[in-house]
Amino acid sequence: MSTVRALYVYPVKSCGAIALQRAQFDASGLQWDRHWMVADATGRFVSQREYAAMARIVPEFVEEGVRLSMDGMSETLLLPFAPRGGETRVQASVWKDTFEALDEGERAAQWFTQALGVPVRLLRFARDVTRLASKKWTHDEDAPTQFADGYPILVTSESSLAELNARLAAKGAPPVPMSRFRPNIVVDDVNDAFDEDFVDTLAIESASGAQDIVLRFVKPCARCPITTIDQQSGKRDANWPAEPLDTLAAFRADARVDGGLTFGQNAIVVTGAGERVAVGARAEWEYRFE
Repeated sequence: MSTVRALYVYPVKSCGAIALQRAQFDASGLQWDRHWMVADATGRFVSQREYAAMARIVPEFVEEGVRLSMDGMSETLLLPFAPRGGETRVQASVWKDTFEALDEGERAAQWFTQALGVPVRLLRFARDVTRLASKKWTHDEDAPTQFADGYPILVTSESSLAELNARLAAKGAPPVPMSRFRPNIVVDDVNDAFDEDFVDTLAIESASGAQDIVLRFVKPCARCPITTIDQQSGKRDANWPAEPLDTLAAFRADARVDGGLTFGQNAIVVTGAGERVAVGARAEWEYRFE
């Protein structure tokens, strides 16, 4: 038995997180997660990989929608929950996927262009568009997602982070916080570090108690250089610029993802769309036996 220790949504892909005490699931993951995306002139997503300062764009939920702020910006930007109407439909692309999205207009484009110092646009996921996670990994199951890299949910565990930080300490490197891995759900210890590698499903107690929310782990999450960026300052540590990737390389290369350095598991929603989950909820793992 495990416990949900933290819940996070990232309303704008690759920008800051909102930590929640309660969150609602829908078929495409946690509500409002990666619902907006910053894109270049061609509609291709941009991220902290190119512009580390995106980490400094801070979202918060307000009554009308999501308000964005950033140190050094004189104004905030409000993204209403409901589309304003009349948005231009454009082609958006996330890795190999291309689909239609809604352009949020000149005000949003100008705000993000000023924040990042490069010309960009802000796109909203269109509710009448379906983007599915790769069926190679979902075993042919339809799993909708929005602007996430590929899957609706990312789950990490405290025990795995503790093991990684112990290895960092052994080489004299400072520990890294869980924010470096940008999870949606953090669970506490079950048995051993990285036991999530062997999990099939995770059943989480819903706030209503009506039914459990069941997630299926479908693909190990191969990590990229975003893990080397401090999620508060938007900068890489000058003394340890390649951590935690250097340490992960010693024990987390995974042949299933072409040798990628993995931390956490991508998951899809099996049951529980419409249910809410709270920090402190019980969570039960079902291991995969092959």
